[in-house]
Amino acid sequence: MTDAAAPSPSAQALCGIRVLDLSRVLAGPWATQALGDLGAEVIKIEKPGEGDDTRGWGPPWLADGEGNPTRESAYFLAANRNKRSVTIDMARPEGQALIHALARESDVLVENFKVGGLKRYGLDYDSLAALNPRLIYCSITGFGQDGPEAGRAGYDFMIQGMSGLMSVTGSPETEPQKVGVALVDILTGLNATIAILAALEQRHRSGRGQRIDIALFDVAVASLANQALNFLVGGTAPRRLGNAHPNIVPYQAFETADGHLILAVGNDAQFARFCRLADLAVLAQDARYATNRERVAHRDTLVPLIAEALKRQSTAEWLAMLDTAGIPAGPINTIAQAFAEPQALARGLAMNLPHPLGGTASGVRSPLRLADSPMDGATAPPWLGQHTDEVLATRLGLSPAEREALRASGII
Repeated sequence: MTDAAAPSPSAQALCGIRVLDLSRVLAGPWATQALGDLGAEVIKIEKPGEGDDTRGWGPPWLADGEGNPTRESAYFLAANRNKRSVTIDMARPEGQALIHALARESDVLVENFKVGGLKRYGLDYDSLAALNPRLIYCSITGFGQDGPEAGRAGYDFMIQGMSGLMSVTGSPETEPQKVGVALVDILTGLNATIAILAALEQRHRSGRGQRIDIALFDVAVASLANQALNFLVGGTAPRRLGNAHPNIVPYQAFETADGHLILAVGNDAQFARFCRLADLAVLAQDARYATNRERVAHRDTLVPLIAEALKRQSTAEWLAMLDTAGIPAGPINTIAQAFAEPQALARGLAMNLPHPLGGTASGVRSPLRLADSPMDGATAPPWLGQHTDEVLATRLGLSPAEREALRASGII
């Protein structure tokens, strides 16, 4: 295990940390992928013959070297790079013994089973902490380990609704909308990663691991940020404003002569510059609009004036002028256009990794950039059971005959 020798300055940040990943779908795998990106060894435990549910969530599918579709979905590829896949049937005593042995040699375990779901397999926190007191055990659930809803399953879409997020997403004229990606799962994975890193740091001082309880519902409510405080401080539930901002004006999407753009005026000086640029200088002198406080109060009269002015020129013309004037603005890209942005190309956000089934696996580069901890050398998401023999041989010392017996009985 891992606190012994300090890694060299050029080593990956989490070099030497071993993560046992019992999670599937998105929130848990997103957390363990982040840990893998940072250099941790991530051993992903999957059910023999089936694996992570998301392996089958296609199309689209990964193509092999001859262009034929494999059984690896793009969804699975999104959250499982830098991992080693080991198939073990945890419902069998022999499989539980293998996971116990791996847990003894691990620093972190991540799971997203329903509350109490792993206790019957002897894979709950108390059982594994008795085997390895230094183990950091992160549980990700819909509603947490306690409270009246603790036993319920939680899914991103329903949590977006329950948390209030959908009540402030979408236009006033349409039904409430979910975010276009499973954002609660993603944010939950990131919060789990933060908690795990904090627990690792505390373990340096205490020598002990601990239990981490992360709930999708908690994360979603906490992530309401200013909207949550708008309610708690103001006493009125925020309403849907479409692409407008509840606390800043003008800060929304506007139509141009040939499309749309986002205008994000963040302070009064920017507003005055924008007014001069748009031949609306008189508005910056108007007491109703001179300060953000007054612009928020009078948005209903101000926004139509800005909207009419922005229709006079094309999106490209406006963006060039706004950039020159130092006024934050941007296009509304498709995902294809986002990857074609010069900045995306310069930062190498899209990447291709050689895949063991042939061909290449597309991916999105981690946004984490650590100057002294290289994050190159990423590996493609594994095929199901790709590393079973390797891990059981090198980590647990099982002989070929022992592994073959386990495989013959369906345990691996």
